[in-house]
Amino acid sequence: MAFELKQNLKLSQQLIMTPQLQQAIKLLILSRQELVDTINQEIEENPLLEEATADEPGPEEVRADVEDDVQSVEKEDSRLPERTAELTGEGDGREEFDWNNYLEDYGPVGVSYDRADGEAPTLDNVVTESPSLVEHLMWQMKLSPFTEEEVRVGSQIIGNLDNNGYLCATLSEIAQLEHVSEDYVEAVLKKVQEFDPNGVAARNLQECLLIQARMLAKGNPLLEVIIRDHLKDLELKNYVHIARKLKVPLREVEVAVLLISKMDPKPGAVYSEEKVQSIIPDVYVVKSGDDYKIILNDDGLPRLRISNFYREIMAGVGGRDRTEEENGKKYIRDKIQSATWLIKSIQQRHKTIYKVAESIVRHQKDFFDKGIDFLKPLVLRNIADDVEMHESTISRVVTNKYMHSHRGIFEMKYFFGSSIQRTSGENIASKSVKEEIRHLIAGEDPKKPYSDCEIVDLLKAKNIDIARRTVAKYREMIGILPSSKRKKYF
Repeated sequence: MAFELKQNLKLSQQLIMTPQLQQAIKLLILSRQELVDTINQEIEENPLLEEATADEPGPEEVRADVEDDVQSVEKEDSRLPERTAELTGEGDGREEFDWNNYLEDYGPVGVSYDRADGEAPTLDNVVTESPSLVEHLMWQMKLSPFTEEEVRVGSQIIGNLDNNGYLCATLSEIAQLEHVSEDYVEAVLKKVQEFDPNGVAARNLQECLLIQARMLAKGNPLLEVIIRDHLKDLELKNYVHIARKLKVPLREVEVAVLLISKMDPKPGAVYSEEKVQSIIPDVYVVKSGDDYKIILNDDGLPRLRISNFYREIMAGVGGRDRTEEENGKKYIRDKIQSATWLIKSIQQRHKTIYKVAESIVRHQKDFFDKGIDFLKPLVLRNIADDVEMHESTISRVVTNKYMHSHRGIFEMKYFFGSSIQRTSGENIASKSVKEEIRHLIAGEDPKKPYSDCEIVDLLKAKNIDIARRTVAKYREMIGILPSSKRKKYF
């Protein structure tokens, strides 16, 4: 078999992800806080980037000829003789790099939003630090007449509580860790269970309710009996069966159930360490006459510019070794290019968000005018065709982005949803159907709630044709119980 070498000419197309494109895609999918963190990290890593102060001149857009100027510098460098005269910063030997094109103030694209007109949400919700459940219980234990050994065992008990206030460890595990008997741990546990909040340090739901029953209604022994012996009937709201078993009037059972319904099954949740974070919208939708105006929110975003400090450094570069000079110029060029890419990518991100938000408002104008009942079915392709972008780009734009309007703050994904076919007229959005189910259940008779089949019939009367299982799925999605558990006897 003979082998031979041949040369073939082949023409093909290939998609190449340039560093600029990769950076633009990365910035596009970031949330507002992640964008701020990324900008701050770039400021730390790139010495040519700095944040402009508020009292400096207003933001200017990056010049379109930045890249051309950088290329011109490279061409001039290639035409230099092998040896050049010493650079003094004056006359013919001055630095070839044209710094005037780069030493400008830069800022994000978009209209600055003035909060004085009252359209933007006020920043009056300040999250303050609150004690955790463990800190609250330890504080109570230090004020109680506990011995040193009881404090040691009590600390072990408190340290093994979950976020809802339930004891996760067994008594034998705690006794083995602290080298005491299980009876001793049980005695300390009873003392801890007397702390606030009522029901804390219980081992299960039944014990949690029993602790609260002993403290809230000491004069009503029926409470403890129902919780201890008839918890399943209580869950199913089978009050008649409870009254028959206990041989008491139904009215007494109803009174006891009313007290039980006011108890907290998760007493420790109020001291949860999860912090509530305020949502900062990326876009404001402001009504202007019959139309809506889109305003980008650039509050809190660092205003970037390229530092003037390096102009002075390059002015004094003369007198150095040729290699050091070339390395310095290359380093400055690379950092300028990196800074320019970042600033342009941020500007492109703002422009893309603006175009997508404007298209969403245009498609969902009836929602902003009349409410959620008029929310239209919308998919990514509708917006992609409108703004002439790919669907994946639209998906990145609406991820972790929020829109503020007079109807509230919504994630931009909220405006997208599948359609439900009407028996007559235009299709309706699935979110509007969920809201219609919510309205129907809110107006039902609590003693005779609607079943899923009855909701299907009521929706058909409004030209909405969906199956019973779809009603059940939507009801579960919006957190509404079935009719058997919504029924109220008193």
